[in-house]
Amino acid sequence: MKCTLQSTPRLPAFSMDGDFVIGGVFSIHYKLHTGTYNYTSKPEILKCTGSLIARELRFSRAMIFAIDEINNSTTLLPGLKLGYQIYDSCASVAVAVHVAFQLSNGQDPVFYKDRNCSQSGVVLAAVGDSSSTSSISVSSIIGSFNIPLVSHFATCACLSDKQQYPTFFRTVPSDQFQADALAKLVKHFGWTWIGAVRSDSDYGNYGMASFLNAAQKEGICVEYSELFYRTDPHSKIQKVADVIRRSTAVVVVAFIASGDMRVLLEELAREPPPPRQWMGSEGWITDPNLLSFSFCAGAIGVAIQQSVIPGLRDFLLDLSSTEVAASSVLTEFWEEAFNCTLTENADPHKNLCDGTEDLKTLKNPYTETSQLRITNMVYKAVYAIAHAIHNAVCWKTNFTTQCDTNIRLESKKVLTELRNVKFSQNGYPVSFDANGDPVAFYELVNWQKSESGVIELIKVGYYDASLQKGQEFQINKNLTWAGNSTQVPVSVCSKSCSPGTRKVLQKGKPICCYDCIPCPEGEISNMTDSPDCFPCPIEFWPNAERDACFPKSVEFLSFDEVLAIILATFSVIGACLAIITAVIFFHHRTTPIVRANNSELSFLLLFSLTFCFLCSLTFIGAPSEWSCMLRHTSFGITFVLCISCVLGKTVVVLMAFKATLPGSNAMKWFGPPQQRMTVVFFTFIQVLICTVWLVLSPPFPMKNLTTYKEKIILECALGSAVGFWAVLGYIGLLAVFCFVLAVLARKLPDNFNEAKLIIFSMLIFCAVWLTFIPAYVSSPGKFTVAVEIFAILASSFGLILCIFAPKCFIILFQPKKNSKKYLMNKN
Repeated sequence: MKCTLQSTPRLPAFSMDGDFVIGGVFSIHYKLHTGTYNYTSKPEILKCTGSLIARELRFSRAMIFAIDEINNSTTLLPGLKLGYQIYDSCASVAVAVHVAFQLSNGQDPVFYKDRNCSQSGVVLAAVGDSSSTSSISVSSIIGSFNIPLVSHFATCACLSDKQQYPTFFRTVPSDQFQADALAKLVKHFGWTWIGAVRSDSDYGNYGMASFLNAAQKEGICVEYSELFYRTDPHSKIQKVADVIRRSTAVVVVAFIASGDMRVLLEELAREPPPPRQWMGSEGWITDPNLLSFSFCAGAIGVAIQQSVIPGLRDFLLDLSSTEVAASSVLTEFWEEAFNCTLTENADPHKNLCDGTEDLKTLKNPYTETSQLRITNMVYKAVYAIAHAIHNAVCWKTNFTTQCDTNIRLESKKVLTELRNVKFSQNGYPVSFDANGDPVAFYELVNWQKSESGVIELIKVGYYDASLQKGQEFQINKNLTWAGNSTQVPVSVCSKSCSPGTRKVLQKGKPICCYDCIPCPEGEISNMTDSPDCFPCPIEFWPNAERDACFPKSVEFLSFDEVLAIILATFSVIGACLAIITAVIFFHHRTTPIVRANNSELSFLLLFSLTFCFLCSLTFIGAPSEWSCMLRHTSFGITFVLCISCVLGKTVVVLMAFKATLPGSNAMKWFGPPQQRMTVVFFTFIQVLICTVWLVLSPPFPMKNLTTYKEKIILECALGSAVGFWAVLGYIGLLAVFCFVLAVLARKLPDNFNEAKLIIFSMLIFCAVWLTFIPAYVSSPGKFTVAVEIFAILASSFGLILCIFAPKCFIILFQPKKNSKKYLMNKN
C-alpha cells in the first residue's frame, strides 16, 4: 500500500533537517513565469523569475537566524534541533497553494504503508506568508491537517475569524486595530473630507472596509474610494491616479500593499498631483524603497514597532561565496546586488564576480537593519512556535530542563500549546488572544526631509490599543506635512459652522458637506458644527451672536425712568393742588361760595382727591405682593369716595332747588347726616367688592414672559379679572348716575350753579375711562401701568379743575362775587 504525490515536488529556497521541522513561506519574488498550456502534456511547475524582493529575503534569513539561536540555546528545546523548510510563494496565490500542499505532504513522491498518508506532513507549524491573500490560501489548506500558521505580515481582519481559520495566528496586529488607529488619527487632525485608495486584495479590501466603518463612526466622509492591483491594465491605474489629481480632498488614506503602492506612485510621478497628505497603512509606509518619491514627503502612517535583534546584522552580512553559490536565491541576490555573475558565460553583459564584493558596503533593504519592524515579527513567530514545541515535549526538573527526544509529536499538540504561549524575547512580549491576535501596538511615523534633501522615516509617536479610549495615541514630535509644510493642512468639504449657526446638509452630498444657517430667534448653538440649535430657558435670551443665553432684561415702570418721573411729578403736583385748594377753602370757610352746596362734602372730596393723586405712585416701581393689592384697591376705593362726594353734591343741588318750592321739605330728608350716610354707603359697597376680591383671588406680582420674547415684564396680575372689572364697573356706574343727575340740574336758576361744573367733570371722567379700557388692553409692558396712571391723574385733574378751579378763582380774584346776594341773583 502506498500513497503517491501527484504533482512535481517544489524545492524549498532554504532547508535544513532537524528533530522537528518548521515551514516558512515568504514572497521572495513578486513575478511569476507563466508558460503556455497546450493541454496535451503535463504543465510545468510554476516558477518565480526575476524581481527579487531583498526585504523578503531578509525575512527568510531572519527565520534561519532565529532557528540557529534556538538550536544553540540551553533553555529552549535543549538537546533538540529544529529544522526548516522555507519556500518562495512568489506573491502568487497559485504558488502559495502549491506550497501549502507541499507543507502538508512533504517532498517525497511516494509514501509507503508504514507511514500514514494523512499524517505524512513533515512540518509541525509554519511561518508566513507576507500577504493576507496568500496566508488565507495557505491556512485554509494546512489548517485541515491541524498545522498552525503563524504570520508575520498578514494583517487582514478576516483572519481573526476562528470559524474559518482555526489554526491561524499572527505576531502582527490585525488591520481592525490599524483601521481604528488611522480613523482616530484623521479625526485628531480635524480632517473630515478624504480620499481612499486600496489594493484590490484581501488585505486592501478588508482593511479599507474596516477603516471606512471606523471613519463613519468618527464623522469622516469619503470623496472617492478607488481600488487597483499591480497587475491591472495601465489604463486602470492611470484612472486611479487621475482621480487623486482632480479630487478636492487633500488627505488620501492608502490601504495598499507595498508592491501596489510602488506602481501607483510611479504613475503619479509622471504628473505629480497638487500637495496631497498621504495617510499610510503599515503595508507600505515603512518600505524604504518608496522613500524616493519626494512628492509624498509629509506622509503619516502607522508602523509596526521598531525593534532591535542582537546579532542579526552580523548574521545577514556573514555570507561566504560558497554559501551563496549553493543557493539559487542567494546567487540571484548577489548578482543583482553587485551587478556581476558568479558563473562564467552566464550573462555576457555582466562581469564575473571577483570575490572582492563586500555586503557591508551594500545599501539595500536586505542590509538595512536600523529599523527592524516586520523582521521582528518573523523572529517572534519562530520563537512562538519553538515555545509551543518546548511546552509539548519538555518539562522542568529541580535544576534543569529535560526534553523527550523520542516523542512522535503531532501538529495538533503544537496547535494546542501555541494558543497558550506567553513569553518575552529581547524585551518584546509575545502572546495571542482568543482570535490568535497579539496586543496591538503601533508607532506613528512621518516622512520628513533631512537637511540633505533625503526623505527619512521618523518616529513621531505611538498608538496603544490596550489603553483607555481617548488615550490610545501620543504624538511627541513635530510633524512635517504635505508639501514640506509646517502647518496642518485643511481637508474639509465645508468649513466649520461657528457657534450661533447650525449645519444644514447639502442635498445629495455626504454629511460632511453642509451650509451654515444662523439659529432662529430665541435659539442658540454654543459649539462648533452644531447640528441643531436649542432654545434658551424661559427666563433667558440669546446674545447678538446667538451662541450664549443671558438672563432677559427685566422691565417695569421704575422711578428712575423719565416717564415715571413725569407721572410722579404730576401726581405730587395734583396732591399739592388738592391740599392748597383745601387750605383756601378752609381759610374762606365762612364765605357763601364755600358754604354753598355743603362745604363738608367739598373738604371730603378734596381729601379723597389728594389720595387719588397719591395712589398713582403705588403703580410705579417693582411690583410686590403688597403693592399689587394696594394699588388696585386704593385706586378703586378713593375714586368711589370721590364720585360719592360729587354725587352727594349733585343731589344737594337738586334738593336745594326742591326745597325752595312752596310746601317742599326735601332738605329735611337729605340733610348733612343723610349726605354723610350716602357717601359712606356707596364707598362701603366698593370696600366690600375689594374685600371679596382680595380674599378670593387677589392681585399678585408676576413675570410676563409672553408679551416680549426678549425681556421679562414685571407686572401685577389681576388675580380675578371679575374683581377688577367689578371695581371699574362700579366706579363707572356711579359716574354715569352722577352725570345724569347733573344734567337734570343743569338749568336751575342759581347764578352759580355747581351742577354745570359737575357735568364737565363727569364728562372728562367718563371720557378718560372710556378711552382707558382699549388703551389698557392694547398697551404693552410698562406702558400698561403708565396708561392706568394717566387715567387716574387725568380724571383726578378733571374733577379738581372743573369743580374747584372756578370757585378758587372767584375767592382769590373776584371776591365781590363771593356774596349771598350774587349767588341768589335770579337775573
